[in-house]
Amino acid sequence: MFTAALVQRDLTGTSSVLPLDLFEAIKTLKQELNAVILAHYYQDPDIQDIADYIGDSLGLSRQAASTDADVIVFAGVHFMAETAKILNPDKQVLLPDLAAGCSLADTCPPEAFAAFKAAHPNHLVISYVNCSAAIKAMSDIICTSANAVEIVRQIPEDKPIIFAPDRNLGRYVMAQTGRNLVLWQGACIVHETFSEKKIVQLKIAYPEAEVIAHPECEPSVLRHASYVGSTTALLKYCQQSSASAFIVATEPGIIHQMQKQASHKRFIPAPPVNSCACNECPYMRLNTLEKLFWAMKNRTPEITLPKELRSSALKPIQRMLEMSAV
Repeated sequence: MFTAALVQRDLTGTSSVLPLDLFEAIKTLKQELNAVILAHYYQDPDIQDIADYIGDSLGLSRQAASTDADVIVFAGVHFMAETAKILNPDKQVLLPDLAAGCSLADTCPPEAFAAFKAAHPNHLVISYVNCSAAIKAMSDIICTSANAVEIVRQIPEDKPIIFAPDRNLGRYVMAQTGRNLVLWQGACIVHETFSEKKIVQLKIAYPEAEVIAHPECEPSVLRHASYVGSTTALLKYCQQSSASAFIVATEPGIIHQMQKQASHKRFIPAPPVNSCACNECPYMRLNTLEKLFWAMKNRTPEITLPKELRSSALKPIQRMLEMSAV
């Protein structure tokens, strides 16, 4: 009996058969490996639909910390898979494409940050989770966009704080808390590219629509937003709001979940400054359903970390989880 299949050639030139029904093949592998698939909201819709858990960085961190799976397949970017490995040193962590990095994490090289930290002695270091394991290891507390304000508010007012690496999230936290933070000047290529002019034009074209934005956006975009929050918070808001339409200023992958949970409403991706697809994260989109299958089938690419680095990076992540509301 002939079964239809696709053929893929690996780097050695050897042909491999790719099952036609990838969803079923991945489900089978998941059972065989006792694996859990964690996916960020910015992933391809097919990956979101096959995942066991979909969430933002805080939710994914909590899931990674609590899973009893033997294998964690992380459909996200490199720093997220690193975080899962930091929290689960004895589990295998797979990332479908090792090139799935993060533009924000890349703006904060460890050597330069070490010098920046040394220039500000006695400062508490709070780092956004969108950073490398090396930066986490130099931090006192990790935060996400969902809990950054909450965490900073728990720090005594007389304690100076370095906030890294995202300057826009840092500015937002400063505005919400009234705290003066020393900011590392990093930014996300997706969230800094939204066009204020085009968003205003959309507001005129769709007067019924509310602008909702991620706090990594530039201040010029945030000032037009009816609501600012993490990806999970934006998802909840659009369900609860009485508005019938939303202009969404974050990576448009989240719109797949918004449409599933509020199908009667309209969701309009906020456009970038130019005509490219720059409002899509090129790193997140490197992961595909096919790569997810091969990662599970071959149990590679695998995330590994030196024991000392993992141990140092674990402490600020644990502190974040302890300081965050359930």
